[in-house]
Amino acid sequence: MGWKLLAAVAIAIAGLLPLAGQAKTVEVKTIPVTPSQETPIIPDTEIQLPSENAAAPASEAATDPEAPEELPQVLYSTDYLPKPVARMHSQLKEAAANGDLDRIRMILESNEMPPTLSFGDIGDPIDFLKQSSGDGEGFEILAILADILDAGFLHVDVGTAQEMYVWPYFARYPLEGLRPDQKVELFRIVTAGDFAEMQEFGAWTFYRLGIGPDGTLHFFVAGD
Repeated sequence: MGWKLLAAVAIAIAGLLPLAGQAKTVEVKTIPVTPSQETPIIPDTEIQLPSENAAAPASEAATDPEAPEELPQVLYSTDYLPKPVARMHSQLKEAAANGDLDRIRMILESNEMPPTLSFGDIGDPIDFLKQSSGDGEGFEILAILADILDAGFLHVDVGTAQEMYVWPYFARYPLEGLRPDQKVELFRIVTAGDFAEMQEFGAWTFYRLGIGPDGTLHFFVAGD
């Protein structure tokens, strides 16, 4: 009876196993997935590292110390001048051209402040102009004043408390490398000897005149 029991158990186990070579079928369900947005396709790109010789950004670029200095704009037309400046310029030019020292006195005394005529004490301004003039009467100084007011001028220090209209423009202009026409204009005011001395000094030291935007005459002075 023992072998019969073993045979029965073997038959029962064989009935539970699938036949050899026969795969069990599993039902697979496909669940569709709808993406919220289309995923972009990124093409293959080559990553380039910055070169050691690449130019620096403009904000970091060093300033060339040898770059040419920008020259100030030279003006000639008095139409550019504000009315108070044009009025003072016209009054001075007319009085100088007419050799009218009395008129010059009136202009100086009506000025908002005593203009600088020297870097030292001068006493009476008209007496000082006469003493400074080669002829002793002040007419040489008036001739210089007229020539200066005929020259080109600059509008300097714009937007600051020192804003000024300055005659002649050589007073605030690089003297080296002047054009031929500028040298002719310069020699209408000074001699070649004067110019040579100023070149050696490095700045204009002859007479110059400054008028503020409000028409105030600030200086008519020579020297350094």
